Amino acid sequence: MKTDVLVAHSSEMEKADFYKKTYLHVALSILAFIGVETVLLKTVPAEVITMMFGQRYIWLLIIGVFWLASVLASKWSLSQSKSTQYLGLGFYILLEAVIFMPLLFIAVNVAGANVIFQAAMLTIAMFAGISAVAFTSKRDFSFLRNIIVIGGFISIGLIAGGIFFGFNLGLWFSVGMVILASATILYQTSKLKDSYGTEQYVGAALQLFASIMLLFWYILSILMSRRN
Repeated sequence: MKTDVLVAHSSEMEKADFYKKTYLHVALSILAFIGVETVLLKTVPAEVITMMFGQRYIWLLIIGVFWLASVLASKWSLSQSKSTQYLGLGFYILLEAVIFMPLLFIAVNVAGANVIFQAAMLTIAMFAGISAVAFTSKRDFSFLRNIIVIGGFISIGLIAGGIFFGFNLGLWFSVGMVILASATILYQTSKLKDSYGTEQYVGAALQLFASIMLLFWYILSILMSRRN
């Protein structure tokens, strides 16, 4: 049985293999998300999708379930069992596809499908750039952890407040969330070697995939707001 060691303590060859497998699984996760989302948008009735963003309390319930399930998926991602890691990743991809349904439905029917492509390209470009900074910079990005945690709680509070009281969070909230998602990617990428073993590349991919999808959500939201 292959011994799993922390990536930071592994050989250069093992590190390279870990990163290659991690980013391959990130790419496969994105492709799986596209496939699942396409099926959902074609099979789920428009009335059901409309209800998701038309009823504020249903949307709040969905976000709550999503948050709890995300915590569970994150715990699975740190498992030593490869099958449990895959279960967490697959479960999270399905959750993301459900959460994204209303936004993509609106994007296609109001702003046009081209805006989705533009948001995807911007997300990939930003992710590649941030990853390059994390790998090439000698800086310690540990200070971002507290900023990300505090920013996350503030954003959840604002989202819940917007749902309860019916106010629009606006463009600047989306810009702030893009910055928060970018900081999360930078922090997570720089800490992959200290958080995961060489055989936990599926779990590492889940963490990066989650941050990419958050970044994509708010970039798409910004582009859609410019079309209105």
